[in-house]
This record gives sequence, structure tokens and C-alpha cells, in this order.
Amino acid sequence: MKAIVYTEYGPPDVLKLEEVPKPAPSDDEVLVQVHAAAVNFGDWAILRGKPFVVRLMSGGLLRPKHTILGMDIVVLVVLPSMYPFLKMY
Repeated sequence: MKAIVYTEYGPPDVLKLEEVPKPAPSDDEVLVQVHAAAVNFGDWAILRGKPFVVRLMSGGLLRPKHTILGMDIVVLVVLPSMYPFLKMY
């Protein structure tokens, strides 16, 4: 799948479109299919790494621990039993 990723803190110029592995949910998780996303102040603060306390909260002091941003999303929940019916997506 494709995703906008960042590997360092900074301005929007550090964002890149890359191919990333599709996540595989465990037994106690569900896979969601994102249909729309929004950028909010939380995403902006995490991208910039400012104020510094944001780096502590997100788990990466020098580089981001989670390289894909996104907090506000519209999703379709995909359960394994639904796979045969989702060929249109």
C-alpha cells in the first residue's frame, strides 16, 4: 500500500509518498480501510517535533517512532470474514 511517511522531524518538505507493507492484524485487532483523512494540529506538532514534549509523548526523541501520521480518519472496518465481499476495493 502507499502512505505518506516521514523519517525525521521538520517542515512538510520531509513528507514522502512511499510503498509500505500492508499491516496484518492480530486476533484482537481489526484492519481498517481509510477512505478520508484530515490534518489537525496534533499531526502538525508531531511532524515538526515541537514543542519538544511532543517527541517524548510520541516515543521518538531524535527520529519519529511511528512514521505514518494521522489521527482523524474515516474508515471501513475490514474483518477476515468480509474479504470475499471486498473485491471491489
